[in-house]
Amino acid sequence: MEFCPTCGTMLQYELPHMGRPSRFFCSTCPYVCYIENKVKIKKKMHLDKKDLEPVITDDDMKNASQTDATCPKCGHGRAAYVQFQTRSADEPATIFYTCMKETCRSTWRED
Repeated sequence: MEFCPTCGTMLQYELPHMGRPSRFFCSTCPYVCYIENKVKIKKKMHLDKKDLEPVITDDDMKNASQTDATCPKCGHGRAAYVQFQTRSADEPATIFYTCMKETCRSTWRED
């Protein structure tokens, strides 16, 4: 990506046309930068994938409020829950449940 030295807008690329070389140009001011040679990438950066961290940890659910909710996986009648506002403020919060049965610990949500 290249940016205009005059106004800071991201420059747009235009292909060569009728003998004119390819160029970068600014859409908001008259700045133009002609490209005479082919552009080469000098250095490629290897991107490392980050490990995903859970938003709701097991410790959060152990200390969370509990309610009478039936687990869809094992049928246990007790679950811990937390509420998050995952959409806009005028819509209801999303409730995340975790089964309290030690052998199950299944999670589900209610929108």
